Amino acid sequence: MREKLTEIVLQVVSMVPEGTALSYKDVAELIEYAGPRQIGRIMAVGGITVPWWGIVRADGSLPGHLFERALPEYERENTPLKMYDGVAARVDMKRARWVPTEIELEAIDRLAEPLHVGASAPDYWQGARSLSEPGGVL
Repeated sequence: MREKLTEIVLQVVSMVPEGTALSYKDVAELIEYAGPRQIGRIMAVGGITVPWWGIVRADGSLPGHLFERALPEYERENTPLKMYDGVAARVDMKRARWVPTEIELEAIDRLAEPLHVGASAPDYWQGARSLSEPGGVL
C-alpha cells in the first residue's frame, strides 16, 4: 500500500499548476488518506521526479536549503512569494494555494480510490498500539 500511496501522491503533485502550491496537509486532505508528515516523507524520498517546489509547509516554507533551490522555479512560474526585509522567504499561501476545479477533484478522487477500497488506515498504521493502551505513550 505504501507504494500505491506514493504513486498517488506524486500523481496529485503533478497536477498542481505552475505558479500555485499546496501544503503537505492539503495533499493529504485531497486524497483523504495519510497526514502531512506522511506526505512530507513521500516528497522527501520520491518527490524529485515531480515539481516538488509546489508542495510546502502550511506557512509556505520549505525545509532548510530547499527554498534556495526552489526560488528559480518560483520566479519562472511567477509564484506569489512573501518577502521579508526585501528578500523572498516563502510562498504566499493565501495567494498561491491551488483550488482544484470540480473536474480536477473528481480526477483526484479516482486516483485515490484504491487507497479507500477495503482499508480504514494506511497499512503501516495497522497493528499500531493506541497511545492509551498499555505500553502506549500515554
